[in-house]
Amino acid sequence: MSNASEVKRSSNRRVEQGVQSRTRLIESARALFQRDGYAATSTEGLLAATGLTRGALYHHFRDKKDLFLAVCEAEHQDLAAAIEAAIAGIADPLDQLQAGAMAWIDAVSQPGPRQVLLLDAPSVLGAAQWAALDDRHGYRQLREVVGELLSPRGVDTLAMDACAAVLNGAINELAHWSARQGTPQARAAAQDALRRACAGVLS
Repeated sequence: MSNASEVKRSSNRRVEQGVQSRTRLIESARALFQRDGYAATSTEGLLAATGLTRGALYHHFRDKKDLFLAVCEAEHQDLAAAIEAAIAGIADPLDQLQAGAMAWIDAVSQPGPRQVLLLDAPSVLGAAQWAALDDRHGYRQLREVVGELLSPRGVDTLAMDACAAVLNGAINELAHWSARQGTPQARAAAQDALRRACAGVLS
């Protein structure tokens, strides 16, 4: 029994160490990708920042792109938390949509998340993988709210998908625009444009 217990404890320690190493890699890579961008971040720089070996890196991730995808997932988790906080207590679906969209725009307009998700991710991941990432973390929720608003009016599924796609594109472009402007007045203009887009698409 003691040998079995020791083997189990040793196995648990290895699992815990593996989780810690993976988390350290993602956190360090995230800081570098946010600051320097994907192309300017080298594997050597990642290893120096974490103090881990190349073997540890490739134990957890196939390559730099695979690590970048994990960083994108981490960025989206933080964005999801910001959206949840923004819509807490809001019952109306349209108000939820607008509040959540503005929370997303505010968060992803910041230099770090913008560099990772808006500037690097589409080109690094490619169109298909980028679309899948967007679907998992944003578009799916947007589509659900659009369906909640339009299905009682008898709008068919294809039309609801098209409306959600229009709004998704508008929200992404507003985030780019808001980040480039970087002023409170621009944020207010983006919020007004979002209201107009929702009114036009969802009327």
